[in-house]
Amino acid sequence: MNSNLIAMVAAVTAAGFSAQSRAATSTNPEVVTHPYTVGETACEGYLVRPATKMARHPAVLVVHDWMGNGAFSREKAQYLARLGYIAFAIDMYGKGVRASDAAEAGKLAGRFYQSPGLFRERILGALEELKKQPGVDPARIGAIGFCFGGTSVLELARSGADVRAVVSFHGGLKPLAGEPPSAIKAKILILHGNLDPHVPPADVAACMTELNAAGGKYRLVGYPDAVHAFTNPAAGNDISKGAAYNAAVADAAFAEMEAFFRDVLAP
Repeated sequence: MNSNLIAMVAAVTAAGFSAQSRAATSTNPEVVTHPYTVGETACEGYLVRPATKMARHPAVLVVHDWMGNGAFSREKAQYLARLGYIAFAIDMYGKGVRASDAAEAGKLAGRFYQSPGLFRERILGALEELKKQPGVDPARIGAIGFCFGGTSVLELARSGADVRAVVSFHGGLKPLAGEPPSAIKAKILILHGNLDPHVPPADVAACMTELNAAGGKYRLVGYPDAVHAFTNPAAGNDISKGAAYNAAVADAAFAEMEAFFRDVLAP
């Protein structure tokens, strides 16, 4: 695939570093365990509210990677709350269902890829739960997701759900069979590692082709030195494994997300 199709990011701005530094040193907002149900599945998410109280807040769904809803998702929900959003770290797998290793994670996530409607069922159920929460402005809702979660939020957008903004961090981009896009209402930001062996150029091209055909409004940012899971320190730093943390790219990606949300979710 021609690299000109992907916006190349060569450096991290000082603003990106400072935003992450401020987030890291600020007092963490309180995380409240939030049980909810989607269909017959009991789920357990985490709800985090900003310290500053307003009559209506913009809100963001946070979707976990293939390991399940845990510390990483809670941390990102707190980060969003410090920026002024009500954040809901949702549970795609169900209460108490978490992976202990990559093999188990593959089985849990694989169930969704084998039955693509599950993506939409679980995330749309979580969206309705978020809309019911006091102080949430239903006209200003976004969603972010990581890896498996990135696929999930793209499916939320493809479903035609009434959300304003969706951000996929190193998500799976290959369109899912049997679930064609509806009228896409959300603006989409895709943050992708150009060297990601799990999301090859053919998948990137297929995603763009589908979104173009559906009239989706999206922007794709490709990071030249990044592989899969570039936002997650738990991935280690060995790029040869195909999944590795890259602090500079992570800061750049979160700066992109912040600017995107300021533009799209502003009052």
